[in-house]
Amino acid sequence: MIRLQDVRSLTDFHRNAKAHLKRLRQSGRPEVLTINGKAVLVIQAAAAYQRLLDSLEKLKRDRREKSG
Repeated sequence: MIRLQDVRSLTDFHRNAKAHLKRLRQSGRPEVLTINGKAVLVIQAAAAYQRLLDSLEKLKRDRREKSG
């Protein structure tokens, strides 16, 4: 689930990239970046993204094992 505090403008990201990167690494939560108030990008720390991919693979593997 995306939290309201994780929605930021692309301009703010450009101006404060170091702070955003630090927050992304520490929280593990993605950020939604907006342009003119519309969501256009989702960014996430690489480690958090890898955990997401690993979880998806495990779900797929478990589903295959259950079906047969």
